[in-house]
Amino acid sequence: MAETPMEPVKTADFWFDPMCPWAWLASRWLLEVEKVRPVKARWHVMSLSVLNEGRDELPQKYRDIMERGWGPVRVAIAAEQRFGNEILGPLYTALGTRFHLRGEEVGLPAVRDALKELDLPEDLADAAESADYDEALRRSHHDGMDRVGEDVGTPVISVDGVSFFGPVVTPAPKGEAAGRLWDGVVLVAGTDGFFELKRTRTRDPIFD
Repeated sequence: MAETPMEPVKTADFWFDPMCPWAWLASRWLLEVEKVRPVKARWHVMSLSVLNEGRDELPQKYRDIMERGWGPVRVAIAAEQRFGNEILGPLYTALGTRFHLRGEEVGLPAVRDALKELDLPEDLADAAESADYDEALRRSHHDGMDRVGEDVGTPVISVDGVSFFGPVVTPAPKGEAAGRLWDGVVLVAGTDGFFELKRTRTRDPIFD
């Protein structure tokens, strides 16, 4: 009996800001998708701080959060420049675990701890307070956002030439449920002329 040819693995490019809880949930879903579909995630940095620049109508509390948000994404870009794209997945997991699962504040202590966990050089943390990486950060940010428009946020996913914002889901589906959601999201996002499917969120992020 002839063997059934294996379906080629597709790359799913995923843009994240490590402080966004909804991107974190979507990223954990995508890792589940990797287990049940021929899909491999490739991680990229976007920035809610860049996205919200100049929006003076935002409440002060939110502007303060955006100010703290520069540090982690600058460090992520610095790490990618020094160690390659492959470091972003582990670094994102290390940062997101601290921000979302442990409830640590977005700031240098958590960033330094994440770097230490991965045996990355401590001096990478210096990038958090330096504008030297902002040009590269903005390039990475716009590489993702320009595919879907500026009226959305994170996450952005791009696969097979189809790009979309989301999904916004909680808790993150697991196993075959994750695969079914992937199938449906890619199907509707790839439909010509399809733009939006939405309902009001009635749950806060559920981390497990």
